[in-house]
Amino acid sequence: MYVLVLLAGGLGTRISEESQFKPKPMVEIGGKPILWHIMKEYSFYGYNEFIVCAGYKQHVIKEWFADYFLHNSDVTFDFTNGCNDMIIHDQHCEPWKVTVVDTGLNTMTGGRIKRIQPYIGNVPFMMTYGDGVCDIDIRKLVEFHKSHGKIATLTTVLLEQQKGVLNIDYDNTVRAFREKSHCDGAPINAGYMVLNPEIFDYIEGDNTIFERDPMERLASSGELMSYKHNGFWQCMDTKREMEKLEIMLSNGTAQWKKWQD
Repeated sequence: MYVLVLLAGGLGTRISEESQFKPKPMVEIGGKPILWHIMKEYSFYGYNEFIVCAGYKQHVIKEWFADYFLHNSDVTFDFTNGCNDMIIHDQHCEPWKVTVVDTGLNTMTGGRIKRIQPYIGNVPFMMTYGDGVCDIDIRKLVEFHKSHGKIATLTTVLLEQQKGVLNIDYDNTVRAFREKSHCDGAPINAGYMVLNPEIFDYIEGDNTIFERDPMERLASSGELMSYKHNGFWQCMDTKREMEKLEIMLSNGTAQWKKWQD
């Protein structure tokens, strides 16, 4: 069974209203950190083992998971005998195994992945970013990765064009104008990757940005495959995007939420 590695160590400067108090993956939507939502996506498909690459305010992540069992249990605290007896009646936790690793405050994305190599060993694993949700079928993604035999698979989605589209002639005359459509978008890296252990050989150290030299080398050698996802994907880089996800949860249109409460 594949382990999921979550990149959760960045500063989250573009959503500083929230991230000044906690790591961006711990920013809550619907009362739970977005990190939890991502983990629930994978858990829905039976993947329940996680490695969290922490960094900035990493203690917040550790403390949240340390308290998770207690906060999701029915408990009696019995002080009648002069001691603190705690009786667990029922618990509502997921069957998760979560390893939180302090991968450094200023470590780059590639360096964070390199640092958790001892926890992975010589087996394939999954990796994604701790700030985006998606309705991708994880099982189909893994099957696709197994089918092609390359080192790395990343999920691509179309980033929708934000402005109206112009058709400009050679003499700078605007010949046509129309509003944007989904077809105008460009494919981008949405995370939700599957990686073979050879990926560690492409990462030099803490200063390696995973999305640059390692990915470029994989692409140039034909070892990087794209899994095209035509469904829902949304990152949470800004307060506006956070509010968008909140609204979707509140009105029942959260497409990434396949599990039952």
